[in-house]
Amino acid sequence: MTGAYSVTFGRILNRLLSSAEWMAWEASLARNARDYAKGTDIVREGERPAALRVVLSGWAQKYKQLPDGRRQILALVLPGQPCDLDLFTVGRTDHSLSAVRRLTVAEIGRQEAGSLLRQCPNLAQLLCWGEIVTAAIQREWTINIGQRNAIERVAQLMCEIFARQHGIPVSGGGECDFLLTQGQLAEATGLTQVHVNRTVQQLRRRCAVELRNLRLFIPDFAELAGIAAFNANYLHLDGTDRAVERVTALFRGIERD
Repeated sequence: MTGAYSVTFGRILNRLLSSAEWMAWEASLARNARDYAKGTDIVREGERPAALRVVLSGWAQKYKQLPDGRRQILALVLPGQPCDLDLFTVGRTDHSLSAVRRLTVAEIGRQEAGSLLRQCPNLAQLLCWGEIVTAAIQREWTINIGQRNAIERVAQLMCEIFARQHGIPVSGGGECDFLLTQGQLAEATGLTQVHVNRTVQQLRRRCAVELRNLRLFIPDFAELAGIAAFNANYLHLDGTDRAVERVTALFRGIERD
């Protein structure tokens, strides 16, 4: 597939799917790939779910918008991750989904998705794990907006985006994709765009963090994480084998019942 899997999802996928399941999953993704231009709505709030969507390259954003136009970005979906399981769970979507920039997403229709789940029994475990991590990230975003100040909010989001792509560096820092504009960064952190601009400049002065050409440069990850009081436990980057064992045991218990 195009793009790289996010760290956690990729590790779980490699451990859960058999080679035959992997080939069927990849073939389905490639067969159902569709491109979207920057800012295009893929799903609008209130629509009936029509497909299981998986990001192949680029980023997708979940959002809700008030009648006066104010918008809150609720989540970012990175390559390899399902956008949600609405196809199997709700009659109408309760949020919108759009392309952050140019986006390629696989849209697997209901019939094929059902067939794929029957053909690939371990795929259900993978999707279950993805929803668990998504819920954990959502909780962290809630406390980010509710309790952290401006510089902590932006630093937290930068740390998360880096860690979801590359994990936590043992020392020093690095760089990663950062496809958000300052306006989108404001919508994700509950700040004004002017406030975000000042905050990014403040972070540049304090720890040399820089946003340039859709890339995020972090010279010292530990320093940035210290500003945000960032704790990566909610991303479940470690203990992948134990996580797979727990998810597998859960599904075996369900099958016995």
